[in-house]
Amino acid sequence: MENKTIRLIYPQWQGADIARWIPQLDPEEASRGYYLGSMLLEFLAPKSDCETFSVPVSTDISKRTASGGVLDRDVLALQTKGALDTLKIANPDKVVTLGGECSVSVPVFTYLADKYSDDVVIVWIDAHPDITLPGDDYTGYHAMALSAIMGNGATEIIGQLPVKISPERICLAGLRECEYPYIEKRVDDFGLAHFSPAELASNSEPVIDWLRKSGASKVMIHFDMDVMDPADILAAVADDPEGGLKLKEVVRLINDVAREKELVALTVAEPMPRLAIRLKQMLSELPLL
Repeated sequence: MENKTIRLIYPQWQGADIARWIPQLDPEEASRGYYLGSMLLEFLAPKSDCETFSVPVSTDISKRTASGGVLDRDVLALQTKGALDTLKIANPDKVVTLGGECSVSVPVFTYLADKYSDDVVIVWIDAHPDITLPGDDYTGYHAMALSAIMGNGATEIIGQLPVKISPERICLAGLRECEYPYIEKRVDDFGLAHFSPAELASNSEPVIDWLRKSGASKVMIHFDMDVMDPADILAAVADDPEGGLKLKEVVRLINDVAREKELVALTVAEPMPRLAIRLKQMLSELPLL
C-alpha cells in the first residue's frame, strides 16, 4: 500500500511571547505574526497532490495569561487536541507541517513516533534547544517544544500526547544560543546530541554519522527559521549575531538527511513576515473602497 502524505497548515502563535523583540511592529500584529507566516508558507509552497488539512487556531489576543508557568496554556491544550484529532482523522504516514511557532511539531512528531515506535528519530534544526520547562524564566511554550516531546512539561498539554520520545533519539543541529546557563547545562543533562553551525557549514557528516548510528530507518525534521544567519536571510524573529547556518546550508542539510533516512515528517516553523505585516498595516490605513 502506498504511504499517505498530508500537508498540515498549523498557524499556532500562542506558544510565543515575542512582541518585545520586534519593536518596529504593532505588538498585537507581531504576537500573531506566526499565524500570517503559516498562511504565507502555504501560499508560497509548491503545489502538491497530497491532501491538505488545517488545524483550527484562534486569533483572539484579548486575554493572554500564564497558567502553571506556560503562557496561554489552556488555549494551547485545546489546539493540541485539535491537531491530534485532525491527525487521527487523516491517518497519515507522512506529514509536512507549515507553522506556526515551534510547538506545532509536538503533536505531529509524537503521533508519528507512536506509529513507528523506535524506528524513527528527530533532527531538530534550530538556533535554540527548545528545552525550557514551566517555571523557567521564559513562559513561551514554543521554547518548551522538545521538552514536551520528551514528556516533560504542563500535564494539561503533554497528557494528551500519544507517546514521549527519548533524548537519545533526538539530535540538535545548528544550535548556537541557549540564552541561560541552566538551559545549556540541561542539554548535557538530557544527553542530547548537538552540532553547531560551524560543524555543519561545509558538510552534513556529523548529523549523517549520528543518523547511521541511531539504527532507525525513519527521520522527522524540524526546521526553525531562526537557525539561519540573519545576515544571509532575516526570516525569523531572532536577529541573533552572525554565525548561523546559511540558507543554502540548511537546504543541503535537510536534503542530505532525507537521502540518508526515510523522511516521514518535515516541519517548517517560525516564519516572521515583517514586511507583510507592515504592508498589512499600511493597507488597513488606506481609504480602500
